[in-house]
Amino acid sequence: MTDNTLLRPVLFGLAAAALLLVIYVGVVSLVSGWEFMLTQFAAFWYFVLALAAGFGVQIGLYVRLRHLARHGYGSGKVVAVSGGTSTAAMISCCAHYLANVVPVLGATGLLTLVAQYQTGLFWVGLAFNAAGIAYVGRQTALAARHMAQMARQP
Repeated sequence: MTDNTLLRPVLFGLAAAALLLVIYVGVVSLVSGWEFMLTQFAAFWYFVLALAAGFGVQIGLYVRLRHLARHGYGSGKVVAVSGGTSTAAMISCCAHYLANVVPVLGATGLLTLVAQYQTGLFWVGLAFNAAGIAYVGRQTALAARHMAQMARQP
């Protein structure tokens, strides 16, 4: 494996993790203000960073998988669902403050429910991350094994 083959998945993974953090900062800041976002990040940084890192790992694995298999293995749907879950879990820590903005929509009950279970939602996001990493990692290993077998054949 060349340095370029390793570098590309790493760069894509880092970019995906950074993008997830930018989305978190942007949405929470827009909804509740910069100071609140900083307070929430300080309280839940370990969840937020773990979710972003897990998503980055999935993207890196998926980029490697696509390089190996050229569309023959894996599914981008798993990465998309897990990434969406991670983003939702990160944003959920502050979603209850939307109640200040959208009470006319009747969403206060939903937002109160989200606020009550925000730590649980973080854990769900981490579980989806772990499942996504396991799935894409397994598919990447299978593709690498298949490619190695193909390379040995005359």
